[in-house]
Amino acid sequence: MSSSSLSIWASAARPKTLPLAIASITCGSAVAAIEHPFSWSIAALALLTALLLQILSNLANDYGDAVKGTDNDDRLGPQRAIQSGAVSLASMKRAIAFNLLLTVASGLSLILLATNSTQDLFSFMLLGAMAIIASIAYTVGNKPYGYMGLGDLSVLIFFGWLGVAGTYYLQTGTIESLVFLPATACGLLAVGVLNINNLRDIDNDKACGKLTLAVRMGPTWGRAYHLFLLGGAVLCLTVFAAFEIQSPFGWLFLLASPLLLKHGLAVHRSADGAALRPMMATMVKCALLTNLLFAAGVMLA
Repeated sequence: MSSSSLSIWASAARPKTLPLAIASITCGSAVAAIEHPFSWSIAALALLTALLLQILSNLANDYGDAVKGTDNDDRLGPQRAIQSGAVSLASMKRAIAFNLLLTVASGLSLILLATNSTQDLFSFMLLGAMAIIASIAYTVGNKPYGYMGLGDLSVLIFFGWLGVAGTYYLQTGTIESLVFLPATACGLLAVGVLNINNLRDIDNDKACGKLTLAVRMGPTWGRAYHLFLLGGAVLCLTVFAAFEIQSPFGWLFLLASPLLLKHGLAVHRSADGAALRPMMATMVKCALLTNLLFAAGVMLA
């Protein structure tokens, strides 16, 4: 591939969104390391699998929205690969298939390395299959769930509960209920990124029949919902630190609170979708910083 082709495909993978996968695996690994032996190989394979799953979702989203006409001149977000004409539908389908093979190979390697029982093996194979289907079915198919307002729930499940709690289980072979607090926090912050995207394109999505949760709630409630997502994430981490971490380091994540508050208020006061365009990158950075500070605090504690 030429350097220009590599640049096109690197852009299609949407690298600015990939910190969400990094945050999820880092958070789960840090919580697992509190009282259990830590495996760097499991952590590395979990991270690789999560990144491949997110890239798979991004490529499929590019394809699905292009086929359905949602990626058009009225969309306020950056031009996507098919929309810009840089990649054909056929090329994107081949890229999705290739990425799917890589994801399956990485996921199976992770499962075989980390599981010790037949039950765990088949359980995680099922969860992996569900994650792959969810990555593709968000915008692809006759009834994509992203067009029905279910994208937020999917992000909470896969970037939060499965990403964090699943990583914890693969490291420890067990699960504790308190793990779902940082898992929920991580998921809510990832949903915040999706919500910015949906609020930005709310008018075009509505016109194209893409009934995201933001479209269903409307711009006013969608902005209030964003504050709920940020506040809910901080609350979950606060409860976890209070019950599980017996050290001041466990509260490091609070250093990100002023940035989250500033961002939340900016979203709440934004006039329209155009004003939200630069806030997607800010939300990704806030999510990554909050999770990294939490993970660092857990490890230091």
